[in-house]
Amino acid sequence: MKLLTENTESQSVLALANDVDVRSVSLQGMSRIDLHFPKFTDGRAYSQAFMLRRLGFTGEIRATGDVLVDQVLQMSRTGFDSAVLKAGQDLAVAQRQLERFAGFYQGSAADPQPHFAKAAA
Repeated sequence: MKLLTENTESQSVLALANDVDVRSVSLQGMSRIDLHFPKFTDGRAYSQAFMLRRLGFTGEIRATGDVLVDQVLQMSRTGFDSAVLKAGQDLAVAQRQLERFAGFYQGSAADPQPHFAKAAA
């Protein structure tokens, strides 16, 4: 997961509020979708990211808004590729959060196959 301290713009970016049903949005030609966290306690963008991956979106999904270092690990597991950290958040601490665990037993949006299924294969 890429961590940023500021949001960089690019062409073919779709910014979605966290109350938008992603199933109703045309993803045609989009290379990046920005999902917004208005408060760190509002987790609807996690569901949006997971649903976008289930719908087959393979472009970049970026977290914006009130993004804290405590959230980056869950973001990476639900389908986010990058996160723009809120001002005052330490990039090094966020990177350590991502490196904290070598693996997970459950599947995720990024790797849906659970650990036990990999061991059996």
